[in-house]
Amino acid sequence: MCRIYGHLGGNLAHHHLRAVSALQRHGGPDARFSASGDDWALGNNRLAIIDLDGGEQPFKLGRDIQVVFNGELYNHTELRQRLHALGYVFHDHCDGNVLPALYHHYGLDFVDHLDGMYAVAIIDLRAEPKLVLATDEAGMKPLYYHWDRRHGQLYFSSELPALLSVPGLSWDESAGGLDAYLTTKTPFGEQTMFEQVQVLPRAATAVYTRDGGLKIDRRAKRDFPVVPTDLETAGQRAQDTLRAETHRLALADVPISTITSGGLDSSLVTALLAEKVPHVHAFNIAYTGDWPFDEKRYAREVAELSGARYHQIEADPAEFPKLMDEVVWHLGQPNADPITLSTYLLFQGVSEAGFKVTLSGDAADEIFGGYGRIKKALTDGDGWDRNYVDALAAIPSATRNALYTEDYRDYLRDNGSEFDRIVGQLRAGSNDRLAAITEFEVDQRLPAYHLRRVDHLSMAHSVEVRLPFCQTSVTDLARGLPTDLRVRGDQVKRTLYAAARGLVPDSVLNRPKQPFTLPITAMLAEGQPLLGYAQDMLAGGHDSRLDPQAVEGLIKTQVASPNDESALAIWSLLIHRIWRDQITCQGERRAA
Repeated sequence: MCRIYGHLGGNLAHHHLRAVSALQRHGGPDARFSASGDDWALGNNRLAIIDLDGGEQPFKLGRDIQVVFNGELYNHTELRQRLHALGYVFHDHCDGNVLPALYHHYGLDFVDHLDGMYAVAIIDLRAEPKLVLATDEAGMKPLYYHWDRRHGQLYFSSELPALLSVPGLSWDESAGGLDAYLTTKTPFGEQTMFEQVQVLPRAATAVYTRDGGLKIDRRAKRDFPVVPTDLETAGQRAQDTLRAETHRLALADVPISTITSGGLDSSLVTALLAEKVPHVHAFNIAYTGDWPFDEKRYAREVAELSGARYHQIEADPAEFPKLMDEVVWHLGQPNADPITLSTYLLFQGVSEAGFKVTLSGDAADEIFGGYGRIKKALTDGDGWDRNYVDALAAIPSATRNALYTEDYRDYLRDNGSEFDRIVGQLRAGSNDRLAAITEFEVDQRLPAYHLRRVDHLSMAHSVEVRLPFCQTSVTDLARGLPTDLRVRGDQVKRTLYAAARGLVPDSVLNRPKQPFTLPITAMLAEGQPLLGYAQDMLAGGHDSRLDPQAVEGLIKTQVASPNDESALAIWSLLIHRIWRDQITCQGERRAA
């Protein structure tokens, strides 16, 4: 697991490369490597997980093929054996060292042989110099890039602040960024909040040459084999598949832990991992005081049943205003999910306990049909798609439009809103409503909203998160399930619940579903430190696209009658304000 960066075209000075590296050293504190030529460079910050004494990057095949890599390849032993039989020689057992030979032998099809989570960058100096970038099937490892068409340069990095440190790269916000953020809680697709920066989509291979420019290909969508239609059989197959993948993901040369929120998904991962790693350490986060959505009772029961060693991490809400700036910085752009603070502190606790690797239950809701908005969309009438998109929002459309100035509303009418873009995408999808929703969730929302958040906030503390539900065998099985085996009436994730019976406590199986979140409605109430902080930060307006009187009215509504909608709206605007202060400061520093 690492952080990577580099470019083709241009000529970054050595101290500029060091600055890029330094800005993401938290994600790879164990070693720093780089290589460069006249107009190219590759760099790596290493977090040592496999072959602790090896792993020097770039991995090389002669002088012409050099590779940097962020992630884990779970099938590297099989690949090494296969390539060794073809005559390739390897000097260590680090998982990434198979990549140059794999690329040399298979060309751009090398990604078809990878099983794992990864962002890969390859400099190929044979003939015309070429930069190849690739992301994994789920989008677990992000890769941001800036393509300067006019000067024939492409720069990339694992994190936004590192990439934006490249000289000449603007910190200017995209004009439509605010609307994209408030519509979906963070920008989806290839867009970021920055005008000059994109993110490589999941399951993508990009090839860049100075003469040919940048070409991005998405890997073909797979067919999902239909799973037997009775619930018991489907549940057993899901359990067997998830067990096999969870056990495979326990491979490391450092101790492994697990996240146990107390919900179904993480509880099942914990139970299965405990079969492979006896007395595995399980981590849960709670908040000092008495707050809604406290799940530590369930998390403790899961640990006791599976034989895991339970760790309770407590966060003090009084400290949250001081923490928000740090969290927003590591994310690189706004993410309106209040769980970002809890996630940051949770991984901090995992790191302080001495663990570099942990397993998480993220992505189960997307593939098995676990969200209330999915359940509602399946029974809604003709307006289901608009209702579904509004359920994704940080601020629902009616309130959002009321917050915008007239000029910004005119801009969105002329250029298209994020809301209309996503509704159009859903309408153009499969006639199977659940299939269309799942494709959108997996392709758009999961990488942007969940996986980048998990990646950035875990690597902020040098912790690698592995995700069994993102393994292709699990994803394919889930997406091959008929609608009835995922969602029926008020029942969601039916197959996953069947898979978990006997492995997790009945209290977890029978409890009402609730989000793993920060109880911001209670925390943004009169007398709470967070409300006072928000009032101070949002007073007087911070963005010319927002009506300051409308923002003030939103805060008054929350003070008079705290509710989930206004609380999330205030939280989202507060996160955006913190982020804008950061980029304004960086822009002023660069101008000076």
